[in-house]
Amino acid sequence: MKHKKVALIGNPNVGKSTVFNALTGLHQHTGNWPGKTVENAYGECQFEDTLMTIYDLPGTYSLVSHSLEEQVASDFICFEQYDVAIVVCDAVCLERSLNLVFQTMEIIPNVVVCVNLMDEARKKKIHLDLKKLEELLGVKVVGTSARSGEGLEKLIHQVISIEKHSFYPLIYPKYIEDFITLVTPFLEEFHYNPRFLALQLLRSDGIFSYLPDLKRDEILSLVKLPRRIFREDDVVGTLLEESRKVSKKVVDFQDKNHDQSMRKWDKILTNKITGIPIMIVMLFGILWLTIRFSNIPSSMLFDFFAFLETKLTWLFQKCSFPWWINGILIEGVYRTLTWVISVMLPPMAIFFPLFTLLEDLGVLPRIAFNLDRPFEKCLACGKQSLTMCMGLGCNAVGVMGARIIDSKRERLLAILTNSFMPCNGRFPAMISMISMFFIGVSSRYSSFISSFFLTSIILLGIMMTFLVSYLLSKTLLKGMPSSFTLELPPYRRPQIGKVIVRSIFDRTLFVLGRAVSVAAPAGFLIWIVANVSFGGTTILSMMSNFLEPLGVFLGLDGMILLAFFLGFPANEIVLPILMLGYLSLGSMVEVNDLVVMKGILVDQGWTILTAINFILLCLFHFPCSTTILTIKKETNSWKWAGLAFLLPTFIGFALCILVRCLFLLF
Repeated sequence: MKHKKVALIGNPNVGKSTVFNALTGLHQHTGNWPGKTVENAYGECQFEDTLMTIYDLPGTYSLVSHSLEEQVASDFICFEQYDVAIVVCDAVCLERSLNLVFQTMEIIPNVVVCVNLMDEARKKKIHLDLKKLEELLGVKVVGTSARSGEGLEKLIHQVISIEKHSFYPLIYPKYIEDFITLVTPFLEEFHYNPRFLALQLLRSDGIFSYLPDLKRDEILSLVKLPRRIFREDDVVGTLLEESRKVSKKVVDFQDKNHDQSMRKWDKILTNKITGIPIMIVMLFGILWLTIRFSNIPSSMLFDFFAFLETKLTWLFQKCSFPWWINGILIEGVYRTLTWVISVMLPPMAIFFPLFTLLEDLGVLPRIAFNLDRPFEKCLACGKQSLTMCMGLGCNAVGVMGARIIDSKRERLLAILTNSFMPCNGRFPAMISMISMFFIGVSSRYSSFISSFFLTSIILLGIMMTFLVSYLLSKTLLKGMPSSFTLELPPYRRPQIGKVIVRSIFDRTLFVLGRAVSVAAPAGFLIWIVANVSFGGTTILSMMSNFLEPLGVFLGLDGMILLAFFLGFPANEIVLPILMLGYLSLGSMVEVNDLVVMKGILVDQGWTILTAINFILLCLFHFPCSTTILTIKKETNSWKWAGLAFLLPTFIGFALCILVRCLFLLF
């Protein structure tokens, strides 16, 4: 059986990963914003007697790397060993994609051009003469619509039967062409195109690390003068001009106003006056839907797990297990696990599909566009807004999402401030406090008002993100904001089936799995401290009494602080730990009735001040253990993980003290 290594490359938002998924059958995560893939993904595709290994490279506009994702794609295309490169282009905007086509053709003689999104081009009445394009480029060109499978079989056939083409004759300014002619004799022994190597030499000395046998001293003497006058714009200008010429010959816009609808929507969604208010309304809508429709499935899960608990308890009794085995495994580990699942799963199963829907529609890049200017004022990167959005679902996911930020300084800013966005695990406790102490548990419009309060809390987290990013940029992480390319992709009709599957399997179950893995040992520990006594006092009570002075100083109490500390493995278990401590029952209990819960809290001395400071501490406290471990992995340093732990905790304590002082004054 024959074997081919295939590199799949293209601009962001041209459907490259959709082509990859369709060819390999894998479900590589796809998103309608630039820079979502930072590491190579690969899969296999067998056709007749040929097995192809296809590498899905990060979306990039150029092989002259300016960001992490461009660096990954550039290094693979330029210096890895592979047989064929498929360059995926956008049929709706072919001119923009041809820039990458020309650069790739200058490196490797085996290129197939895949013009994707042909269905969208037809809808917009854009006609492409692919035969003419094939003649002009001198390579095989295939039109596809990857979502429907159109043209993919022909694409595979062209990859298998490809023949080498001659390198595309781009003509650069005279001083560049003269230099290429001068150094070509030194470069012909290598299997790379000498023109490509000569351009790399003009840019930097980095090429020597890939070609150690290159005569360094002689080359440096020849390149010294041309480098003084070399401008990257001379190369870019040539590429853009050639792209414009070719595109003009093969593309016919039958409807001159094909993008008018997109422009109208962009005038509203990215407007300085209406953009941010609309963004807030969308956030409110997502939160309202999450709150409104998660209560019933959550209650059903609680009832189901309670039924299973009775059966498991009966089984343990029948098997004559010691009481402490039943306590650890059922009252500790099992109840903690089932509480986390019952609390987390329904909101995430609603929130993540809605979030993914915005992603597929093309709304998320507009949110990043709207927030770019505020982040620039804070000396941070606009891409941080995308990691903030991810943090609303799970802070660990938001931290990993910071990989899309090229600058190490700005990536650290995004990582250190991501926990200021409350994740799904913190929503239930906040909503419970809002319902009990501010709007009434029986209010007809409780879900609507809760969503309003929760949106306001998240906006406070966003404002704190801006403030802390600015302060860190002026002190510990000094620097200026870097520029980045943010493409506003076309609005596209989402594929509902794929949205649901991707949001459930790629996000909901992934996050839930992480939470469950840390909840089990947490349940064991919580049962131990609640049941082991010294001198008639449980370890839980001892710890609570120790923290009581600090808790009172913060306008809270010792048990509240202890609940947050013991809830470090998973934010979802803070409230049940609090109930366990107050009721002194030795195991976590389910209190679904908010009226009963409010009565318990009031009996323990809770006031409006306590509720406000509890919500503030929910918003601003150390990230969960999963997020801390993710920060350690992403930064490769416990120092930054420690700062990520201390920074929000300090801010939360400071705000609690401030609110308590204001209550004492007024």
